[in-house]
Amino acid sequence: MIWTHSYDPLSAPVLSTLVAVLPLLSLLGLLAVAGWSAPAAAGMGLAMALLVATAVFGMPADAAGAAALHGAAFGLFPIGWIIVTAMFLYQLSVEAGALEIMKRSVTQLSADHRMQALLIAFSFGAFLEGAAGFGAPVAISAALLAGAGFPALEAACLALIANTAPVAFGALGTPIITLAKVTGLDEQAISAMAGRQLPFFSLLVPAWMVATMAGWRGLVAVWPAVLVCGLSFATVQFVMANFVGPALVDVVGGIASLVTLAVFLKFWQPRECWRYEAGTAGGRAQPHAAADSRRIRRLSPRTVVWAWMPWAFLSLAVFCWGLPPVKATLEGRGAWSGAAAATVPTLARSLLAPEFPVPRLDGRVAKVPPATR
Repeated sequence: MIWTHSYDPLSAPVLSTLVAVLPLLSLLGLLAVAGWSAPAAAGMGLAMALLVATAVFGMPADAAGAAALHGAAFGLFPIGWIIVTAMFLYQLSVEAGALEIMKRSVTQLSADHRMQALLIAFSFGAFLEGAAGFGAPVAISAALLAGAGFPALEAACLALIANTAPVAFGALGTPIITLAKVTGLDEQAISAMAGRQLPFFSLLVPAWMVATMAGWRGLVAVWPAVLVCGLSFATVQFVMANFVGPALVDVVGGIASLVTLAVFLKFWQPRECWRYEAGTAGGRAQPHAAADSRRIRRLSPRTVVWAWMPWAFLSLAVFCWGLPPVKATLEGRGAWSGAAAATVPTLARSLLAPEFPVPRLDGRVAKVPPATR
């Protein structure tokens, strides 16, 4: 028997909507208000979702349980291995000493903490969001900022602010791709719509971040760098989202913003060097003597290239995988002719993009327009 969901099971749209968001509200409430741990709050949110699905929306209990297991598997495999490999690369960089060199290669571009926040939290953080997502970019960016002399709390806050611009296309476009799969809507259409809205926020976020750490005066003094950083990312974000797809938006945008700002800083520097006071636990960055920048021991180009090489390989791999023809081939959807047309797509799909029917769920749930197709 096929179950068809209803958008208004209580015959009252407002009440049905409130009941539908109860699992989300319980999860957020238990995390933010009650102080529960993430696993406990997530478990309670899952229990609430199962209760609402079966008791209110009338979903068969076995299908609801199978859907929960399917969701857990989706989180473990497509999402889980992205996080694990990204953190593996991060730990490898830490143990090899490459992360310290990466940090110094950025800080030697400018001793000004405002410029370092733009380079590390916004530009490099956007790249990490595109390659990994799910909290890893905030953790890594905040650690780099703290190592550069930022107070720990301010480093975390600035990393969180910077992460608002690229998050919609995080983890190789997972939010957009997942929304397309769940709703049945066209993936490229969703990507293009997001890509026409978010560039405006991408222009504002760097300014917001600098104003948070240095105030209005500190922002006005470095507006050229803020504009270069935000505009380069916003431009690439718009182009990639509208004409390529969601997978590479943050990766290419983050690299473009990082390189553009780094080149710009070779020709322009703030008149005053603003930094956080050493040993402070809060407050805002303040002007310091510009001579601080000359006390940074310069790194050789060979050392910098060595430190960044693993991340360059990651960028290249993600870029190649995200190209539509390559992605289609790896997922067994490529255009082949002759004898290869009957074997290569099937082999690629079975090895690289296997599909398994979910017992008690496959073929039992019908999607209903207009929210799904």
